[in-house]
Amino acid sequence: MQLLDDKYFMQIALKEAEKALEIGEVPVGVVIVCNQQIVAKAHNLTQTLNDVTAHAEMQAITSAANSLGSKYLKDCTMYVTLEPCQMCAGASYWAQIGRIVFAADDEKRGYRALGTMIHPKTIVTTGVFTDKASDILLEFFQQKRLK
Repeated sequence: MQLLDDKYFMQIALKEAEKALEIGEVPVGVVIVCNQQIVAKAHNLTQTLNDVTAHAEMQAITSAANSLGSKYLKDCTMYVTLEPCQMCAGASYWAQIGRIVFAADDEKRGYRALGTMIHPKTIVTTGVFTDKASDILLEFFQQKRLK
């Protein structure tokens, strides 16, 4: 059996980001995978739910925990189209996510720029479909400027 790779799962996260774009949300998408199975998919819902905490990562962490029946996601990988903010990095810390793969850097609000810690055992991989994720975000902000 061939194992599915980071590009495969990031493409699904990008589809989630496109769903967010279609409904006027900041286009961030997330997929959480455990043992090569998707256990959660989400996109930003902050506008839809009128909730500043309804980031894609927060939605996906809750969904994955419910799906797996555990608040800890040590054996999971979270694929996210944008570097997590400090709130989402903090949630990933408490959930003890085993691995985070993100596409685009967030140089202003990302957890690294703000000095937020993630769990010391979490492995971070960057740069998977960076250009595609950045293009979706750029499209969103260009649309906002036109309005």
